[in-house]
Amino acid sequence: MDLIKAMGFGALIAGCVSVVIGTQGSAGGQLAIHSYDVIDFKVYWSWPAFLVSTGLFWGLLLLQR
Repeated sequence: MDLIKAMGFGALIAGCVSVVIGTQGSAGGQLAIHSYDVIDFKVYWSWPAFLVSTGLFWGLLLLQR
């Protein structure tokens, strides 16, 4: 259950960071931010940022037990 909660937090943080960096026109270097067109919207996403932030939040949730 902690991993699913961490994935939600990780997605939120990765999405926020990707939107801020992606709208400035940068790819974020190691973050590898990609722009996806969904209907009429641009969605920015970074898998490395998602994995790192999920791992961070998973560790934090395990420490709170």
